[in-house]
Amino acid sequence: MMERTFVAIKPDGVQRGIIGEIISRFEKAGLKIVGMKMVWVDKGFAKKHYKDLVDKPFYKGLEQFIIEGPVVAIVIEGLHAIEIVRKIVGPTEPKQAQPGTIRGDYAHHSYEYADKKGIAIKNIIHASGNKKDAEYEVKLWFGLDEMHDYKTVHEKHVF
Repeated sequence: MMERTFVAIKPDGVQRGIIGEIISRFEKAGLKIVGMKMVWVDKGFAKKHYKDLVDKPFYKGLEQFIIEGPVVAIVIEGLHAIEIVRKIVGPTEPKQAQPGTIRGDYAHHSYEYADKKGIAIKNIIHASGNKKDAEYEVKLWFGLDEMHDYKTVHEKHVF
């Protein structure tokens, strides 16, 4: 039940200055930040992160988007962290995201608009989709020496 998952605040989230607001949503839910850093992604690293999407027609726009500015990479830990983070983030397409989710509150792009413009969908944040992806992405973005183990007040009430 205790899991670690990966989150990246994408260049649009960083450029808009909403990093703190995004992080606070996870912390308010009782999730724990166990790793965090700012990274400027290059094309080679983008291909590793989006390895399953490299052959898709929209990949070029996605790659261009992820390398256009710094990304805040985060490892989050908690009970059912993968599922809970995905709920907080909202659906990949912001147009479908409910108010109260990160994408629902801070983005409104649609696949239709992005495809028409030939750009990546501006959706603020990436969150691992499942356990397999989370394990891969955490290891890709972070070394063991970059993650930290500590207790939070939330753990007192959960465990």
